[in-house]
Amino acid sequence: MPDFIIDATVDITDVVCPVTFVKAKVALEELEPGRVLAIRLNDGEPVQNVPRSLKDEGHQVLKLAANGDGTYDLLVRKGAD
Repeated sequence: MPDFIIDATVDITDVVCPVTFVKAKVALEELEPGRVLAIRLNDGEPVQNVPRSLKDEGHQVLKLAANGDGTYDLLVRKGAD
């Protein structure tokens, strides 16, 4: 898988659903379309729901990688406004 230039990062491991999606969405809103956001999130509901919800909002999920410590890194390219 190719590497991506990450334009911003947000860590949502300290919050629970549905706030995880809200924090990720707010972070994406601050970016221009086409920019990439790296999101650190926990296993369980966040890793199941956040990527799906962002995709449903029109954003592109580029990569989801386990860190081996119960967290994941999610790369998302912002879709058109």
